[in-house]
Amino acid sequence: MSSPFSSQEIAAEGLKPEEYTEIVKRLGRHPNKAELGMFGVMWSEHCCYKNSRPLLKQFPTQGERILVGPGENAGVVDLGNGLRLAFKIESHNHPSAIEPFQGAATGVGGILRDIFTMGARPIASLNSLRFGSLDNVRTRRLFAGVVEGIAHYGNCVGVPTVGGEVYFDNAYSGNPLVNAMALGLMETPEIVKSGASGIGNPVLYVGSTTGRDGMGGASFASAELTDQSMDDRPAVQVGDPFLEKSLIEACLEAFKTGAVVAAQDMGAAGITCSTSEMAAKGGVGIVLDLDQIPVRESGMVPYEYLLSESQERMLFVAQKGREKELIEIFERWGLHAVVAGEVIADPIVRILFQGEIAAEIPATALADDTPIYHRELLSQAPEYAQKAWQWSVDTLPNPNPTGIEIKGKFSTWNEILLHLLDTPSIASKRWVYRQYDHQVQNNTLILPGGGDAAVIRIRPIDAKPVDSKIGVAATTDCNSRYVYLGPYQGAALAVAEAARNLSCVGAEPLAVTDNLNFGSPENAIGYWQLAEACRGIAEACQEMNTPVTGGNVSLYNETLDSQGNPQPIYPTPVIGMVGLIPDITRVCGQGWQANGDIIYLLGDCLPTLGASEYLAAVHGVVAGKPPQVDFELEKRVQQSCRYGIRQGWVNSAHDCAEGGLAVTLAECSISGKRGAQIQVSFADNLRLDEWLFGESASRIVVSVKPDFKRVWEDYLRDILGDQWQEIGVVGDEGDRLKINDLIDLSVDEMTDFWATAIERRLVS
Repeated sequence: MSSPFSSQEIAAEGLKPEEYTEIVKRLGRHPNKAELGMFGVMWSEHCCYKNSRPLLKQFPTQGERILVGPGENAGVVDLGNGLRLAFKIESHNHPSAIEPFQGAATGVGGILRDIFTMGARPIASLNSLRFGSLDNVRTRRLFAGVVEGIAHYGNCVGVPTVGGEVYFDNAYSGNPLVNAMALGLMETPEIVKSGASGIGNPVLYVGSTTGRDGMGGASFASAELTDQSMDDRPAVQVGDPFLEKSLIEACLEAFKTGAVVAAQDMGAAGITCSTSEMAAKGGVGIVLDLDQIPVRESGMVPYEYLLSESQERMLFVAQKGREKELIEIFERWGLHAVVAGEVIADPIVRILFQGEIAAEIPATALADDTPIYHRELLSQAPEYAQKAWQWSVDTLPNPNPTGIEIKGKFSTWNEILLHLLDTPSIASKRWVYRQYDHQVQNNTLILPGGGDAAVIRIRPIDAKPVDSKIGVAATTDCNSRYVYLGPYQGAALAVAEAARNLSCVGAEPLAVTDNLNFGSPENAIGYWQLAEACRGIAEACQEMNTPVTGGNVSLYNETLDSQGNPQPIYPTPVIGMVGLIPDITRVCGQGWQANGDIIYLLGDCLPTLGASEYLAAVHGVVAGKPPQVDFELEKRVQQSCRYGIRQGWVNSAHDCAEGGLAVTLAECSISGKRGAQIQVSFADNLRLDEWLFGESASRIVVSVKPDFKRVWEDYLRDILGDQWQEIGVVGDEGDRLKINDLIDLSVDEMTDFWATAIERRLVS
């Protein structure tokens, strides 16, 4: 019998011809329209990771603090003293490219649901954002819309946005990245899982109504953006943060009754995903009657019910006989709650509509036994990378003590430092975070821009006798230029930097959630970038003892140029990492704290201009190899920084990242509103621009109270040997930053360039 669908109709669901053939084989018949749509969303990369799953298996996922790893709505780690932290990161890239406000807003709402679905109260959110150049009008519109969407949802729902990162590069002009991360503190005695169980147990639909918004969002997220993508606006969801706030409270109250057997957020793929995943994880089946689903639009058909991604909805499996108890809780919070189905022994998803079976599919065929592609890895690095690696610093003009010639014009080191501070990726993100309520809940200890990671106080829950001094730190990190020029090393560096940023506030790195943003894996170069980056993450997480608890894979992040050729983004594996702070009275930020404090450079290793911000922003060259990371040195540098903070010796700490040592020192001065006198010893074979602006792993600048100079240096000799040096003193000389008689700038002048860079471009 011939297929009832044309090749165009099959492709429109995101399915390949051979995948359709496999569907027919699984069912023993051709699917109907609703079933075809269900397979389309569930077999998308966004839901089943068919190109990335073999690569993800190499990630370390177990550790002494890991309570829940990959496979659930969020990972959970043990903080000690009965405290458990849930956390997760996810992307909402394509929706944000089409409808920036709602795309970003619902990205926040979705990641919060992943957290409270586990039984945790959301306590903080972060984001990792990438945009094209702010010189572009469309980029400015996308940027402003995304930030407004994040601010609107987070501020209204009452969860502080405490940190993150924002980068600008032409590689993201057509396809911005919007990754949202959230943290939550477990409130329920038992962690709520998603696997259905108990034959005959009722299935409850709770939350908001179902409409036609978000139709096929999972498939939309797994396709390249084209000129026709604006027609996919219905694939972008519409959120209601006030309703989500009620949903948080109702769900946590319901979980505490013990009447909820399993819970699943209706995120990507909506009813299709929640029913199939809950059934497959529990080894059971679910029957669901669409006639019971509360709707906001009339005339909906099964295909629309099943593929809708309307927000603020959940699916519960409840203990039989306790349905009314749960329904009353949700109705009291002004939410819908209905019995829409039940758990059955036959491991299928059976969908009813108007008294007939609208769809019937084995649960594992949708959720577990999905297509997996083992793609061939390039035998050697692609041509673009090999060409970039041939770059040599000798191709740059020779520097001298006063400056360097750049594109025919001589620039002083002062001018170059100010130019870097004025670069949007380095400059202050104040315009962004001042729109976020980062102090709601009153637990944010280090505010955005004040430290290398966010720090949140953990308050006792239900008057439990816990140590009220415990805190957590969180960060998101990725230098995508590093990953582009060296996927393995760049991804490993992202893990190292995330851990380093946590160590700079005094936190012990615990675990990772990752968001893998890449182009098409069907392209040999794209798959090479993805595979090498996963290898780098796996090895770095093993070295740093930071297991991966889950995350998100976002592929096909590319647009078509005027000739119809795909233009992928820079490979961007964002690392979200959380850390434990045993005593929140012993943390520090990045700014100098007191005149007379002694400044040290930990990790005295050679910097490189390859892949650096200086090379790209000043010379307009993207080439070279990213820095190499020595994990033994990295761990010792971080250990010494954490120990110094916890002993009360270290007053400030800031890692050397984009822009190298000079930018790091400038940021410490700007943040602390104090100057510094710096005299650094460096290798004779280094160029002046290499040691001023070159980048490397494993370097942290700290300032130490003079009273602790001797004990601190004795400790450093034991831990770091000679891989550190005293480089200066905070203050004096009229609030100026002076570096080796090469740079001499007032803190006010640096601050002016750094603080206003983004605002000036937005109004230009």
